[in-house]
Amino acid sequence: MEDLDLPGRLLAKARRLATPCGGGDLVWHTWGEPSPGRVPVVLLHGGSGSWTHWIRNIEPLVALGHHLIVPDLPGFGDSQALPGSSDADAIVVPLEAGLAQLLGDAPCQMVGFSFGGLTAGLWLAQHPARATRLVLVGAPAMGVVPQRQFELKGWRHLPEGEARRDIHRHNLAALMLHDPALIEGLALRLHEENVARDRMPRRRLAHTDALARALPAIACPVHAIYGERDALYKSWITDLEAAYRRVTPDLRGFALIEGAGHWVQFEAPERFDAELARALVD
Repeated sequence: MEDLDLPGRLLAKARRLATPCGGGDLVWHTWGEPSPGRVPVVLLHGGSGSWTHWIRNIEPLVALGHHLIVPDLPGFGDSQALPGSSDADAIVVPLEAGLAQLLGDAPCQMVGFSFGGLTAGLWLAQHPARATRLVLVGAPAMGVVPQRQFELKGWRHLPEGEARRDIHRHNLAALMLHDPALIEGLALRLHEENVARDRMPRRRLAHTDALARALPAIACPVHAIYGERDALYKSWITDLEAAYRRVTPDLRGFALIEGAGHWVQFEAPERFDAELARALVD
Protein backbone atom coordinates (compact mmCIF):
# COMPACT_ATOMS: atom_id res chain seq x y z
CA MET A 1 0.00 0.00 0.00
CA GLU A 2 1.26 3.48 -0.89
CA ASP A 3 2.46 5.75 1.88
CA LEU A 4 0.36 8.85 1.23
CA ASP A 5 1.81 10.47 4.35
CA LEU A 6 5.35 10.33 2.93
CA PRO A 7 5.50 13.99 1.74
CA GLY A 8 4.52 15.32 5.14
CA ARG A 9 6.84 12.98 6.97
CA LEU A 10 9.79 13.98 4.80
CA LEU A 11 9.06 17.69 5.21
CA ALA A 12 8.98 17.23 8.98
CA LYS A 13 12.54 15.88 8.80
CA ALA A 14 13.83 18.51 6.36
CA ARG A 15 15.61 21.76 6.97
CA ARG A 16 14.15 24.55 4.81
CA LEU A 17 16.52 27.19 3.45
CA ALA A 18 16.10 30.13 1.08
CA THR A 19 18.38 32.06 -1.26
CA PRO A 20 17.56 35.12 -3.40
CA CYS A 21 15.59 34.59 -6.60
CA GLY A 22 13.90 37.22 -8.75
CA GLY A 23 12.77 39.44 -5.92
CA GLY A 24 11.71 36.44 -3.82
CA ASP A 25 13.14 33.17 -2.60
CA LEU A 26 14.62 30.07 -4.15
CA VAL A 27 13.51 27.44 -1.63
CA TRP A 28 15.73 24.48 -0.73
CA HIS A 29 15.17 21.47 1.48
CA THR A 30 18.02 19.47 2.97
CA TRP A 31 18.11 16.01 4.49
CA GLY A 32 20.94 14.19 6.19
CA GLU A 33 23.97 15.75 7.80
CA PRO A 34 27.18 17.07 6.23
CA SER A 35 30.05 14.68 6.81
CA PRO A 36 33.79 15.29 6.48
CA GLY A 37 35.06 13.79 3.26
CA ARG A 38 31.55 13.29 1.81
CA VAL A 39 30.50 15.54 -1.07
CA PRO A 40 26.84 16.67 -0.77
CA VAL A 41 24.33 15.53 -3.36
CA VAL A 42 22.13 18.10 -5.10
CA LEU A 43 18.93 16.78 -6.67
CA LEU A 44 17.22 18.90 -9.36
CA HIS A 45 13.62 18.02 -10.22
CA GLY A 46 11.98 17.94 -13.63
CA GLY A 47 9.68 20.38 -15.40
CA SER A 48 6.31 21.08 -13.80
CA GLY A 49 7.75 19.51 -10.66
CA SER A 50 9.23 20.20 -7.26
CA TRP A 51 11.38 18.40 -4.70
CA THR A 52 8.66 15.72 -4.65
CA HIS A 53 9.95 14.27 -7.92
CA TRP A 54 12.48 12.59 -5.56
CA ILE A 55 9.88 11.50 -3.01
CA ARG A 56 10.76 7.79 -3.13
CA ASN A 57 14.53 8.28 -3.16
CA ILE A 58 15.28 10.69 -0.32
CA GLU A 59 15.15 8.25 2.60
CA PRO A 60 17.26 5.56 0.85
CA LEU A 61 19.92 8.13 -0.07
CA VAL A 62 20.04 9.51 3.47
CA ALA A 63 20.33 5.94 4.78
CA LEU A 64 23.49 5.60 2.68
CA GLY A 65 24.96 8.61 4.48
CA HIS A 66 24.38 11.28 1.84
CA HIS A 67 23.69 14.91 2.67
CA LEU A 68 20.94 15.95 0.23
CA ILE A 69 20.26 19.48 -1.00
CA VAL A 70 17.05 19.67 -3.02
CA PRO A 71 15.67 22.94 -4.43
CA ASP A 72 12.36 23.86 -5.92
CA LEU A 73 13.76 25.44 -9.07
CA PRO A 74 12.69 29.02 -9.93
CA GLY A 75 9.10 29.11 -11.15
CA PHE A 76 8.23 25.73 -9.59
CA GLY A 77 7.03 24.54 -6.21
CA ASP A 78 7.59 27.11 -3.47
CA SER A 79 10.21 29.13 -5.36
CA GLN A 80 9.77 32.55 -6.93
CA ALA A 81 9.48 32.73 -10.71
CA LEU A 82 12.09 34.75 -12.59
CA PRO A 83 10.58 37.75 -14.40
CA GLY A 84 10.63 37.28 -18.16
CA SER A 85 12.32 33.87 -18.06
CA SER A 86 10.93 30.79 -19.73
CA ASP A 87 13.58 28.07 -19.85
CA ALA A 88 16.46 26.23 -18.23
CA ASP A 89 19.16 28.67 -19.32
CA ALA A 90 17.60 31.39 -17.13
CA ILE A 91 17.93 29.20 -14.03
CA VAL A 92 21.72 28.91 -14.18
CA VAL A 93 22.44 32.26 -12.47
CA PRO A 94 20.14 31.90 -9.41
CA LEU A 95 21.08 28.23 -9.09
CA GLU A 96 24.79 29.04 -8.95
CA ALA A 97 24.20 31.97 -6.58
CA GLY A 98 22.18 29.73 -4.27
CA LEU A 99 24.73 26.94 -4.29
CA ALA A 100 27.52 29.43 -3.59
CA GLN A 101 25.58 30.77 -0.62
CA LEU A 102 24.89 27.29 0.75
CA LEU A 103 28.20 25.58 -0.05
CA GLY A 104 30.73 28.36 -0.55
CA ASP A 105 33.48 27.11 -2.86
CA ALA A 106 32.85 23.46 -2.00
CA PRO A 107 31.72 21.24 -4.89
CA CYS A 108 28.69 18.99 -5.00
CA GLN A 109 27.57 15.85 -6.76
CA MET A 110 24.85 17.04 -9.14
CA VAL A 111 21.89 14.84 -10.09
CA GLY A 112 19.30 16.25 -12.49
CA PHE A 113 16.03 14.72 -13.64
CA SER A 114 14.53 15.64 -17.04
CA PHE A 115 14.36 19.47 -17.23
CA GLY A 116 16.58 19.47 -14.14
CA GLY A 117 19.13 17.37 -16.01
CA LEU A 118 19.22 19.91 -18.82
CA THR A 119 19.56 22.70 -16.24
CA ALA A 120 22.36 20.82 -14.50
CA GLY A 121 24.26 20.38 -17.75
CA LEU A 122 23.95 24.05 -18.69
CA TRP A 123 25.04 25.09 -15.19
CA LEU A 124 28.05 22.78 -15.03
CA ALA A 125 29.24 23.75 -18.52
CA GLN A 126 29.51 27.31 -17.22
CA HIS A 127 30.91 26.32 -13.79
CA PRO A 128 32.90 23.15 -14.46
CA ALA A 129 34.72 23.12 -11.11
CA ARG A 130 31.51 23.14 -9.07
CA ALA A 131 30.68 19.42 -9.26
CA THR A 132 32.71 16.25 -8.79
CA ARG A 133 30.25 14.27 -10.90
CA LEU A 134 27.06 14.70 -12.90
CA VAL A 135 24.22 12.17 -13.02
CA LEU A 136 21.60 12.80 -15.70
CA VAL A 137 18.23 11.09 -15.21
CA GLY A 138 15.76 11.01 -18.09
CA ALA A 139 17.43 14.11 -19.49
CA PRO A 140 16.16 15.64 -22.75
CA ALA A 141 17.93 17.78 -25.37
CA MET A 142 20.39 15.18 -26.66
CA GLY A 143 19.48 15.78 -30.30
CA VAL A 144 18.47 12.20 -31.13
CA VAL A 145 14.69 12.60 -31.43
CA PRO A 146 13.50 14.08 -34.74
CA GLN A 147 10.19 15.27 -33.32
CA ARG A 148 8.28 15.33 -30.04
CA GLN A 149 7.25 11.80 -29.06
CA PHE A 150 4.25 12.59 -26.82
CA GLU A 151 1.28 14.93 -26.60
CA LEU A 152 -0.07 16.42 -23.41
CA LYS A 153 -3.57 17.80 -22.93
CA GLY A 154 -4.44 21.20 -21.49
CA TRP A 155 -6.31 21.31 -18.20
CA ARG A 156 -6.29 24.88 -16.84
CA HIS A 157 -9.55 25.75 -18.65
CA LEU A 158 -11.41 23.07 -16.69
CA PRO A 159 -12.90 23.53 -13.23
CA GLU A 160 -11.52 21.44 -10.42
CA GLY A 161 -13.06 17.99 -10.44
CA GLU A 162 -12.97 14.66 -12.17
CA ALA A 163 -12.69 16.02 -15.73
CA ARG A 164 -9.51 17.88 -14.79
CA ARG A 165 -8.23 14.83 -12.91
CA ASP A 166 -8.77 12.68 -15.99
CA ILE A 167 -6.52 15.03 -17.97
CA HIS A 168 -3.84 14.68 -15.30
CA ARG A 169 -4.15 10.89 -15.54
CA HIS A 170 -3.76 11.10 -19.31
CA ASN A 171 -0.68 13.32 -19.04
CA LEU A 172 0.96 11.09 -16.45
CA ALA A 173 0.46 8.12 -18.76
CA ALA A 174 1.58 10.02 -21.87
CA LEU A 175 4.84 11.29 -20.41
CA MET A 176 5.76 10.26 -16.90
CA LEU A 177 4.82 6.65 -16.07
CA HIS A 178 4.84 3.49 -18.18
CA ASP A 179 2.85 1.37 -15.69
CA PRO A 180 -0.75 2.65 -15.58
CA ALA A 181 -1.27 1.00 -12.19
CA LEU A 182 1.02 3.62 -10.63
CA ILE A 183 -0.98 6.63 -11.79
CA GLU A 184 -3.55 6.66 -9.00
CA GLY A 185 -2.69 7.57 -5.44
CA LEU A 186 0.55 9.33 -4.62
CA ALA A 187 1.70 9.97 -8.21
CA LEU A 188 -1.57 11.64 -9.18
CA ARG A 189 -1.67 13.73 -6.02
CA LEU A 190 1.90 14.97 -6.42
CA HIS A 191 1.38 15.68 -10.11
CA GLU A 192 -1.76 17.73 -9.46
CA GLU A 193 0.03 19.78 -6.81
CA ASN A 194 3.13 20.31 -8.92
CA VAL A 195 1.56 21.32 -12.23
CA ALA A 196 -0.71 23.81 -10.46
CA ARG A 197 2.43 25.66 -9.28
CA ASP A 198 4.28 25.60 -12.61
CA ARG A 199 4.95 29.26 -13.52
CA MET A 200 7.47 28.64 -16.31
CA PRO A 201 5.38 28.08 -19.46
CA ARG A 202 6.55 27.64 -23.06
CA ARG A 203 9.76 25.75 -22.33
CA ARG A 204 11.49 24.88 -25.61
CA LEU A 205 15.11 23.90 -24.98
CA ALA A 206 14.13 20.33 -24.08
CA HIS A 207 13.30 19.75 -27.75
CA THR A 208 16.74 20.85 -28.98
CA ASP A 209 20.29 19.49 -28.66
CA ALA A 210 21.19 21.99 -25.91
CA LEU A 211 22.41 19.33 -23.48
CA ALA A 212 24.47 17.57 -26.14
CA ARG A 213 26.14 20.91 -26.92
CA ALA A 214 26.88 21.55 -23.22
CA LEU A 215 28.40 18.16 -22.38
CA PRO A 216 31.78 18.62 -24.17
CA ALA A 217 32.61 21.38 -21.67
CA ILE A 218 32.04 19.06 -18.67
CA ALA A 219 35.21 17.27 -17.57
CA CYS A 220 33.96 15.48 -14.45
CA PRO A 221 32.59 11.92 -14.55
CA VAL A 222 29.10 11.72 -16.05
CA HIS A 223 26.52 8.97 -15.59
CA ALA A 224 23.17 8.69 -17.36
CA ILE A 225 20.16 6.75 -16.07
CA TYR A 226 16.95 6.32 -18.08
CA GLY A 227 13.82 4.26 -17.99
CA GLU A 228 13.83 1.84 -20.91
CA ARG A 229 10.31 3.01 -21.82
CA ASP A 230 10.97 6.75 -21.48
CA ALA A 231 8.28 8.59 -23.47
CA LEU A 232 10.72 11.37 -24.38
CA TYR A 233 12.58 8.93 -26.61
CA LYS A 234 10.43 5.81 -27.26
CA SER A 235 12.13 3.85 -30.08
CA TRP A 236 14.97 6.39 -30.19
CA ILE A 237 16.16 5.29 -26.75
CA THR A 238 18.46 2.80 -28.51
CA ASP A 239 20.40 5.71 -30.06
CA LEU A 240 20.92 7.53 -26.80
CA GLU A 241 24.04 5.84 -25.43
CA ALA A 242 25.93 6.47 -28.67
CA ALA A 243 24.88 10.12 -28.55
CA TYR A 244 26.31 10.45 -25.04
CA ARG A 245 29.56 8.75 -26.01
CA ARG A 246 30.04 11.14 -28.93
CA VAL A 247 29.94 14.29 -26.81
CA THR A 248 30.82 13.38 -23.20
CA PRO A 249 34.52 13.51 -22.29
CA ASP A 250 34.21 11.16 -19.27
CA LEU A 251 31.05 9.06 -19.55
CA ARG A 252 31.35 6.50 -16.75
CA GLY A 253 27.99 4.77 -17.07
CA PHE A 254 24.80 4.53 -19.10
CA ALA A 255 21.95 2.56 -17.53
CA LEU A 256 18.51 1.64 -18.91
CA ILE A 257 16.06 0.42 -16.28
CA GLU A 258 13.85 -2.22 -17.83
CA GLY A 259 10.12 -1.57 -17.99
CA ALA A 260 10.30 1.91 -16.44
CA GLY A 261 9.12 5.15 -17.97
CA HIS A 262 10.34 8.73 -17.82
CA TRP A 263 9.82 9.25 -14.06
CA VAL A 264 12.12 6.30 -13.50
CA GLN A 265 13.10 7.14 -9.93
CA PHE A 266 9.43 7.00 -8.89
CA GLU A 267 8.39 4.04 -11.03
CA ALA A 268 11.31 1.75 -10.16
CA PRO A 269 12.83 3.28 -7.00
CA GLU A 270 14.80 0.27 -5.76
CA ARG A 271 16.50 -0.36 -9.10
CA PHE A 272 17.04 3.35 -9.67
CA ASP A 273 18.50 3.86 -6.19
CA ALA A 274 20.94 1.00 -6.80
CA GLU A 275 22.11 2.57 -10.08
CA LEU A 276 22.42 6.00 -8.49
CA ALA A 277 24.34 4.59 -5.53
CA ARG A 278 26.84 3.02 -7.94
CA ALA A 279 27.17 6.30 -9.83
CA LEU A 280 27.83 8.30 -6.66
CA VAL A 281 30.71 6.08 -5.53
CA ASP A 282 32.29 5.45 -8.94
